[in-house]
Amino acid sequence: MSRRDLVLLTDHSSTEGTREAMAVAARRLTGREPVQLDARHFMTGSAACTGRIEAVGDGTVRLEAEGRVVTTDAVVVYEIPPHWRPAFAHCQRLLRASGVRSLGTDVEAWRTATEKDRTVERFTRDGVPHMPTITLSRPTPEAAAEAFARLGGDVWARPCVGMGGNDVFHVTDHAQLAAAARHYADLGQDWLIARDARNFTADGRRHQYRVVVLDGRAVRAVEHVQPDPDAPCNECQGASSTTLEIDELPPGIAELAILATKSLGLPLAGVDLAAESGGVVFEVNVHPAFGRTLGVDQIAAPYVAAHLHS
Repeated sequence: MSRRDLVLLTDHSSTEGTREAMAVAARRLTGREPVQLDARHFMTGSAACTGRIEAVGDGTVRLEAEGRVVTTDAVVVYEIPPHWRPAFAHCQRLLRASGVRSLGTDVEAWRTATEKDRTVERFTRDGVPHMPTITLSRPTPEAAAEAFARLGGDVWARPCVGMGGNDVFHVTDHAQLAAAARHYADLGQDWLIARDARNFTADGRRHQYRVVVLDGRAVRAVEHVQPDPDAPCNECQGASSTTLEIDELPPGIAELAILATKSLGLPLAGVDLAAESGGVVFEVNVHPAFGRTLGVDQIAAPYVAAHLHS
């Protein structure tokens, strides 16, 4: 295969669907099919870890997997689920050391965004507005109750590493707090509680924004509205989604998303945030999911294009 073949490296077991959107963008920009490799072949500790990476020199790299060998100077990394990212870190380091063009090789930035306790620490350091948050690791009932009280007795509990709004609970009493503590203990997970942002619409529905930032610029904005005030404001959990123009966002929200992305050191991020409580960031997603139509134009195409030009 030629040096200019573009490699698309994703987890083929993921069901998010952004891999095909990236492939569409690659075909549009290069006029050819990208070489799609399953990232699980390059994850340490995985039974599927049979891939090899070798730096060739002059910013090129040779990848071997699935009976194929490709030498390239551009590798698009996307759709790596949070729980697999530690196993993928060795691959990232090899790609970074080779000098290949890729926006997905910063292990530290990925870890800081993926592990939400580290995200909170970074936001606190850099002055990124967020709701008061306390990290808990198998706390005693007394310690959990003390943290709950310190945050006002109305909080959201979530795992330090999670995806899609799963294992997230609105906690407003001690029985719910105890149930959340048991849940995370059973999963063996550390967790956080954050004060409720009171992010309601005028008619009492939860809402928040997802702003996608690429190369220091807001490129996509979506409003999520959740009719259940006790459910995460996430499409996977029943929230509706409306695409907005960037200038339709409340004042300061796009700038806050850019600030949060810069704080974590990510070239691309999907930032979840609210205008209420003075404007606060909830979390930053390394690989934001997006639809096939506008998502290709707004996210996939400019992201892939960034790998094609030095």
